[in-house]
Amino acid sequence: MQTHIKRAEALELLKKYNKEPFHIQHSVTVGKVMAWYSNELGHGDEADFWEVAGILHDIDFELYPEEHCKKAPELLEEAQAEPELIHAVCSHGYGICSEVEPELEMEKVLFAADELTGLIWAAAKMRPSKSTKDMELSSLKKKFKDKRFAAGCSRDTIREGAERLDWSLDELLERTLHAMQASEDDINSEMGN
Repeated sequence: MQTHIKRAEALELLKKYNKEPFHIQHSVTVGKVMAWYSNELGHGDEADFWEVAGILHDIDFELYPEEHCKKAPELLEEAQAEPELIHAVCSHGYGICSEVEPELEMEKVLFAADELTGLIWAAAKMRPSKSTKDMELSSLKKKFKDKRFAAGCSRDTIREGAERLDWSLDELLERTLHAMQASEDDINSEMGN
C-alpha cells in the first residue's frame, strides 16, 4: 500500500484542521507507532503509508467532534488521498464513530494502537521520569486494569484490537510500549518537548 501524501504533507494537513498541541502530539505518536509496527510486522516497504494513516487518523476530530470519522473522507478527498488511505483512517473508529471495519493488518493495528498510545502516554506522565523508556509491562498492566486511570481510553476497544490481530492483550501492550519507547525521542524532538 502506498500513498502520494508525504509525511510533511500529512502533518500540514493535520495542522490545517487541528491546532491543539495534545491532538497533534497524539497523531504524531500514532504515526510513529504505526511506522514502527510496519517494520516489525514485515511491511517495511509500506512504512510511509502506515505512518501517514496514523498521522491523519484524527484529522476531523478537533473541528468536527460530532462527525468524527464521517467528515474525514471529505477532508482527505480534498487532499486527493487514495481510497485505501481513507478506508484506513475511517476504520480506526469502527463501532464507535464509523461503520468502516478494519480489514487489513495495518487497519487492525491502527484500531488497536490508537487508544493504547493515549493510555501509555498518560501512564508515562505519572512517572518521575515522565517517559515511557523506563516503563515496564507490569506497570502498564496495572494502569490498564485501573478503570479510573485515563478513563477516556477505552479498554474494550484495546481488548477488541488485540483480538482482531489474534494477539494476547499482553502482546499488544508490550509491542505498543516498545514502539513508543523506540519513538519517544523523535516525538519529543518534533513537538519541541
